[in-house]
Amino acid sequence: MNVPINSAKLPITVVIPVKNEERNLPRCLQQLGRFAKIVIIDSGSTDQTQAIAEKFDCEFVPFKWNGHYPKKRNWYLLNHQVETPWVFFVDADEYVTEAFVNELERAIENTQHAGFWVNYSNYFLGQELKHGVPQLKLPLFKFGAGLYERIDEDAWSSLDMEVHEHPVLQGSVGELKAKIDHNDFKGLHSYIAKHNEYSSWEARRYMKLRNAGVDSAIDGEHFTAIQRRKYNNLTRWWLAPAYFLYTFVYKLGFLDGRTGYAFARMKAIYFWQIRLKIAELISANS
Repeated sequence: MNVPINSAKLPITVVIPVKNEERNLPRCLQQLGRFAKIVIIDSGSTDQTQAIAEKFDCEFVPFKWNGHYPKKRNWYLLNHQVETPWVFFVDADEYVTEAFVNELERAIENTQHAGFWVNYSNYFLGQELKHGVPQLKLPLFKFGAGLYERIDEDAWSSLDMEVHEHPVLQGSVGELKAKIDHNDFKGLHSYIAKHNEYSSWEARRYMKLRNAGVDSAIDGEHFTAIQRRKYNNLTRWWLAPAYFLYTFVYKLGFLDGRTGYAFARMKAIYFWQIRLKIAELISANS
């Protein structure tokens, strides 16, 4: 189904990669009325995701990953002609606010930037986290300005979408201050399952870098400063406790109470899991 561009709206195509997102998708789509076009890229959902997309008159694009490059976002950018000057990747558990859309409209009017960093209000266990490490992503850029990092993997996990990869763009990048709400209503079970997949992916990614020489591999690729610090320290015993202290104490996560403590602990456990999985892979390959 091809949905025509609405020239009276923001000249941005919103692309939402999904699989079984009936819980989050309606709320996400309700907030996107000011954008010219909405595209849903679906990885074989078995719930009401497609029916919801059709109800909101979105373009629905089926996707099946073969375990190799490209994954979902790059696949769309490489195989579809975006008719608007801008493309904006939004997850189903992300909800734009009126303040964000207003700032976005002003920002793209005469900008020379190729893309924009976006800030997020993170929710955990139903509570907004007002402290701790802020969430920042680069999901908005001009079509043709670049692609997400190319990482040649051999089905490291079932992740068919770029999660940890970031866009590599030609041109300057700005930042939008108004925040998007990030709140997954599928609950803690989904959160834990996703992060188990993420930690396995990170361990495999580290092994690829290790085989190439971590320092030289990082220097030779388009890593952000945060990525460089992460991959240089994933095997350090102190990374998990240091992250907990950084986000819960230094970044004032304790002001979010028990929920802030739980979130900081879960993130620290995540880094601990990565380290253990790397050790397991090294042992298996020795």
